[in-house]
Amino acid sequence: MRELLEQIDSWRAEGESIALATVISASGSTPRPVGAKMIVSGGGKMQGSVSGGCVEGSVIEHALDVLAKGEPRLIEYGISDDMAWDVGLSCGGQIEVFIEPLASVS
Repeated sequence: MRELLEQIDSWRAEGESIALATVISASGSTPRPVGAKMIVSGGGKMQGSVSGGCVEGSVIEHALDVLAKGEPRLIEYGISDDMAWDVGLSCGGQIEVFIEPLASVS
C-alpha cells in the first residue's frame, strides 16, 4: 500500500474519487499474493495490480461501479470450463478481490 500512497494523494489533490481493490484470498497458482492492491480513480486511471494483468480490466469496471454506488463488493475470479473464454485467471488459480471506496480525508 505504501507504494500507492503518493498516487492516492495526487489523485485526491485533483479531486478524484478512489476505489481500493485488495486480494483477500488466493488458492492454486495465482500471479499476485493475498494483500496485493490496486487503486482506481473515478476517471478510470489505475495504479498497482491484483492479478498481473489477467483481470485488471474487470476490476476497473467493478471499481468504477463501486465508486458510483458507494458500496463495496467482493468479486471472485478463477478458471473453469465455463470461464475459459471469459475473464479469468489463465494460471488456473482463484482469487477473491474486495473493492471499496476510499473515504476522503478532511
